[in-house]
Amino acid sequence: MLFNSIHFLIFFPIIIVLYFSLKHKHRWILLLLASYYFYMSWKAEYIILIIFSTLLDYFVALAIAKEDDKKTKTFLLLISILINIGLLFAFKYFNFVSDSLRIILSNFSIQFSPPVLKILLPVGISFYTFQTLGYTIDVYRNKIKPEKHLGIFSLYVSFFPQLVAGPIERAQNLLPQFLKKHYFDYARVTDGLKLMLWGFFKKIVIADNLAIYVDLVYNNPEMYTGLSLIIATIFFAFQIYCDFSGYSDIAIGASQVMGFKLMDNFKRPYYSKSISEFWKRWHISLSSWFKDYLYISLGGNRVSISRLHFNLFITFLISGLWHGANWTFVVWGALHAFYMIFSLLSKNIREKIVLFIKLKHFPRLNKYLQILTTFSLVTFAWIFFRAKNISDAFYIVRNLFNWHGFVDFGYLRSAFFLASPYVFVVSLFGILSLEFVHLYQRHDSIRHMLSNRPVYFRFFIYFLLLFSILLCGNFSSHEFIYFQF
Repeated sequence: MLFNSIHFLIFFPIIIVLYFSLKHKHRWILLLLASYYFYMSWKAEYIILIIFSTLLDYFVALAIAKEDDKKTKTFLLLISILINIGLLFAFKYFNFVSDSLRIILSNFSIQFSPPVLKILLPVGISFYTFQTLGYTIDVYRNKIKPEKHLGIFSLYVSFFPQLVAGPIERAQNLLPQFLKKHYFDYARVTDGLKLMLWGFFKKIVIADNLAIYVDLVYNNPEMYTGLSLIIATIFFAFQIYCDFSGYSDIAIGASQVMGFKLMDNFKRPYYSKSISEFWKRWHISLSSWFKDYLYISLGGNRVSISRLHFNLFITFLISGLWHGANWTFVVWGALHAFYMIFSLLSKNIREKIVLFIKLKHFPRLNKYLQILTTFSLVTFAWIFFRAKNISDAFYIVRNLFNWHGFVDFGYLRSAFFLASPYVFVVSLFGILSLEFVHLYQRHDSIRHMLSNRPVYFRFFIYFLLLFSILLCGNFSSHEFIYFQF
């Protein structure tokens, strides 16, 4: 079930009415059934995987908590990790690894015909797998007590607003909220609905209109050069942000309506002044997961310089692979690792250059240059994330600055209005609207600012967003990009 579908617009109000009509002790049953139905609306058979992961980590966590022997606890944790990662590997990476091995062996004149698993990737498998793994690891580290109520734990794993694309919630944040009684609060409910409305605007008006131009170019990149590739790449940077942060806004807003608080997943990432800052603002739930459960486990930054670089490289490489079974994602992760390592190695030189050219005397200019540099590096890396394969990605990189025709008015017009003048204008309108809101809420949430405005002004903004969605929205039911991960 897509958030941006009529199905969800019927499903969600029904669940909300039933939720606040039921007694607190019965609400978890409603939410669990609703969550399972929500997931089964894609492919019913895959509910078995969620139930299996739930039961596995529920019983493993209980066993770890009861066990005193360190080796036995470690063995139980390894069982959970190996089975969960094994399932993820089978469904997501088996065919990728088999095909990669076939290609490598063929270069040595060795014929190899690997088996192919003809199975669809379960929606959201990477998200709920990491969520359950994080829970089990936290129990192992004695950060939390295991949840003894199987129904509540099942709801934690499958809570429908954030089930298929996060945020990846920590047990210590979400589990206690299922035990707390939530009352209907008008201010809280309307605040959640406002965030959902903004999320729908970002997805339907901005992301899905940008997708028309981006898909046209990236699905057949060899037909384009220069400016068309540049525009498509910049458009994709905003498309993926609005698509994913739009999902997060809807998920967080829907949860807030019911009284649950999910973690923020995005904090204006394209205003970051460094790659390190970018990863503190982008997909925060995943980047913090990798930091806490992988990077720190490898030693973090309390190691030698060479080992620190290795830890960063491995973390970003696995992060890239997490996003998909394709070498493009591996290169994307490796690029961000290179950015991070180069930033550390060049820190002293960059500081000396800033002092030499007296850029410190112009702090605002220095800040804007840092933001522009970071955005450019991130956007360049998105080429590998979006390209269908490595060959397409390198073609785009080679032809990105092909200046042939840049001074030709006809070429410029065709590049800007490649899909249609309407798509370009709406896309530009969406990006400008997004940046206006980002600049406006530098110090506080725009929802809270609106609450202090007169009623007529607030409702004008709400109707303007609704009207923009209805008038400019692309209603061709595009799935959210991160559903494939």
